[in-house]
Amino acid sequence: MTDNRKKLRWQLPFLALLIVGTVIILSKQDRSPYRTNQGMVFGTVYKITYQYAEDLQADIKAELDKVNGSLSPFQKQSIISRINSNDPTVVPDSMFVHVFQLARAVSANTHGAFDITVAPLVNAWGFGFEESNGVDSLTIDSLRQYVGMENAFFDGERIIKTDSCVMLDCSAIAKGYGCDAVAAMFDRKGVRNYMVEIGGEIVVKGINSKRNRWTIGINKPVEDSLALSSELQTVVHVSDIAMATSGNYRNYYYRDGKKVAHTIDPRTGYPVQHSILSATVLAPDCATADAYATSFMVLGLDSAMAICDRHPELQGYFIYADEEGEFATCYSDGFEQWMR
Repeated sequence: MTDNRKKLRWQLPFLALLIVGTVIILSKQDRSPYRTNQGMVFGTVYKITYQYAEDLQADIKAELDKVNGSLSPFQKQSIISRINSNDPTVVPDSMFVHVFQLARAVSANTHGAFDITVAPLVNAWGFGFEESNGVDSLTIDSLRQYVGMENAFFDGERIIKTDSCVMLDCSAIAKGYGCDAVAAMFDRKGVRNYMVEIGGEIVVKGINSKRNRWTIGINKPVEDSLALSSELQTVVHVSDIAMATSGNYRNYYYRDGKKVAHTIDPRTGYPVQHSILSATVLAPDCATADAYATSFMVLGLDSAMAICDRHPELQGYFIYADEEGEFATCYSDGFEQWMR
């Protein structure tokens, strides 16, 4: 008993110092300013707000450069570009492997509605990283043989493709993963309050500068190819979660008098045609939210809602056209809590 008391007398001062030091550090963090860094990445704009004593722009850029170097098909020396060009020496980095394996999982859960081997079709329709030479039914039929997650797999060291014509496109998941990468860097540095936004995909943690949850608007899906409209359908108040929205109201063109939207159904080879105008997904991480938001645009309302019912970690908010052509909304269980 005496020895234990002696140990306790020695331990108590150190414990007290530890507690005081922790309080001082947290107090300093609470007094740190909220900073905002902006820039361009993945062909879009990023805006990142965080509370920290130092400007972390260099660290943010470093993380985004890593993601770009792994997943951007517009960089000739990126991992994905070298895989697409059949470079036999390319070894995927941990970022690429993570995204590839996640893509396989989402593809399985959506019965192929999400598929990063869709690149040849996306390119053919004029929405990809290679110039389109025109598209018709014969072109689509010939390209579909190279589309399907069974045509590419990771053997533990490299990405193996069943044919040299198989190509990968991670554009429907890369922005979300970029948000996750910056958020992970913030977490490593002890940043407790932040919002990372890249082209509309978002990760939030903690509170904003007004000591409230982060407020994010969901746009009305009005045709707006120049992204000038800021009319909102609803507003959510979120914390410690990721959010992604997919829609066909900005990236589209008209062909023979018909609208051609950028979301291609990898199962048919053609742009999707159904009532969903935009799909917003809340998930634990942004890469997952990003992938499912695209999947839901392909699947349609009923199937998307069914997946949300089976996966409570996913919460969906959908804007669609009703029978009269008017905007209508539908959302999964659990989403409403963020609208209050």
